[in-house]
Amino acid sequence: MTPFFIVFLFYDHPSAKLWSLIIFIVASITDSIDGYYARKYNQVSKEGQFLDPLADKILVSSAFISFAIIGVIDYWMVVLIIFRDMFITGLRVAMSHKGLEMVTSNLAKAKTTTQVVIIIFTLIILSLNGVTINWLYSFLELVQKYNLVYSLTFIVTLFTVYTGFNYLYTNKSAIYSFLKTNGSHN
Repeated sequence: MTPFFIVFLFYDHPSAKLWSLIIFIVASITDSIDGYYARKYNQVSKEGQFLDPLADKILVSSAFISFAIIGVIDYWMVVLIIFRDMFITGLRVAMSHKGLEMVTSNLAKAKTTTQVVIIIFTLIILSLNGVTINWLYSFLELVQKYNLVYSLTFIVTLFTVYTGFNYLYTNKSAIYSFLKTNGSHN
């Protein structure tokens, strides 16, 4: 769904941003449902454990990259968010090849939720641009006056970086074991 999300986000049509919002929400909900049922019915596979988070990261990263291209957020935010996610994912994959597991904390899950929420909020704001309904116009003025999309994304970026360090700290013994096994083979 990511390519369709991006196409609608950049398409120059009055309702295109709304469609990108709908696609993003549907992709997020179906991903959650898929994960829930995979765990509930014990249908979790090694491929699914790798591909599901990768698909999430592609969708979320595409949104943040697109927002930077549009000029809503800064590229440095995108770089930090993507670096954190790819670094942790890469470390996780490398460790799993050595039979070591990294524990996902509730904090990491909260990070994903906050990223999805800020993306949806941003898409709502982009979808409402040009709306002339009085109370919505007042809301959009408030969002613009306080630069809420940028400010909230800044907070999410800091939270994302924090969760990366927390992830490393929480899994330090597994990481030490991984580094030790890699060091002994050199």
